[in-house]
Amino acid sequence: MAFQNKNLSVIAYANGFTLWHYASDEKMATVTAAGYFNSVKTLMNIGDVVIINASDNTTIKKVAATADNVSLGALA
Repeated sequence: MAFQNKNLSVIAYANGFTLWHYASDEKMATVTAAGYFNSVKTLMNIGDVVIINASDNTTIKKVAATADNVSLGALA
């Protein structure tokens, strides 16, 4: 299954920062793979935070890159 735009929500936005929530029936490894969020890369900025509820886990990641592929990284 691919990214589902309907499962992505903005929780908060301020000063160019967005806190996102994404829910999926897919496994965490699939959702956090580079490029998974590419269809919304124009909406996401480096430093944004994504709360992910996947079928096997829940985690919080930050957007680490957006140019060619949206990549998620660990919070520092």
